[in-house]
Amino acid sequence: MGCIAVQEEEEGSVGVALSALEFVNALNPNALNPNALNPNALNPNALNPNALNPNALSPAALSAIQDPGAAGDLSRQLLSYVVGCAFTSSQSFSFSWTDGSGTVHNEVYWGIIGLASDWSTKPLGQTEQQWVSACLASRTNWYGVSVTISSRGTPSALDKTGTLELTTYTHLEGAFWGNLFAPSPYLNACYDDANRSYSRSLSRECAAGHLTSGGAVQQCGLLSIRGSCTAYCQQLNTNGMYYPSCVNNLTGIPESTTRVITVFLH
Repeated sequence: MGCIAVQEEEEGSVGVALSALEFVNALNPNALNPNALNPNALNPNALNPNALNPNALSPAALSAIQDPGAAGDLSRQLLSYVVGCAFTSSQSFSFSWTDGSGTVHNEVYWGIIGLASDWSTKPLGQTEQQWVSACLASRTNWYGVSVTISSRGTPSALDKTGTLELTTYTHLEGAFWGNLFAPSPYLNACYDDANRSYSRSLSRECAAGHLTSGGAVQQCGLLSIRGSCTAYCQQLNTNGMYYPSCVNNLTGIPESTTRVITVFLH
C-alpha cells in the first residue's frame, strides 16, 4: 500500500516559489473532467468529515485514489483539484499508487487558492464545504482542456480589489455555487448573457452550456445551469467584481448562499 503525507513547506522554498509564480492572484488553470464530479469517482463524503491528512483519510478514499484503473484516474484528478482549491501554495498532499504493470507513481498535489487550509488538521466545516465545492465547479471544463480563469469572491484569497487582474480579465463568464459534500450533492452555475458565446469560444461551457450538433444544451456532470446570473444572483459587487450571493431556485422560499465564486475570462 502506498504512503500518503501532507506537507507544509517553509516560505521561500522552491515548491512555494514555483506555485506562487504560476498561480499569482489565484489565476488558476482548469481542466477538471466533469465525470470526476460523479460521486462514483471519489465520493466527497469519503473525505468529509475527516481531515485531509494521512491519519484521517478513510479506507474508501485511500482505495479510490490508489485504484490503477480509469476510476482511479478520475479520483486522482478530483483529489488534485480538491487540494488546489482547499490548500494554500505552502501546503501539499503526497501519496503513491501502483499501476497495473507494477510501476509506483509518487504524486504531490500542491495547494493553490487556500479556501480551506485548516482541513489538513480538522474536519471540513459546512462553509468550507461550499467554498471548495464552488471552486471545483468553477474549474470544471467540458473538454478537459486548460483555460486560465480569474476566480473572485468574498474570501481574502479571492478578493481582487485593486489588482491588475481586474483590468486584464474583463469578460464575465458567470458564477458557481453548491455543496458536493451534502447528503444529496448539488452544484449550480449561471452565465452572463452578453458573454455566453465568448465563453464558448474559449472552450468554457459549464456555465454557458455545451451545445450539441442539434442545438440542445448539455450541462457538465452534476452542474445544474440555472440561467442568467442577473436572475439568480445579487447585483455584482463593482469593487471586487463578484456576485455577493446567489439562490438555488426562484420558486418557493429562495435559499441563498454567499459562498459563490464568480469567474472572469481574459
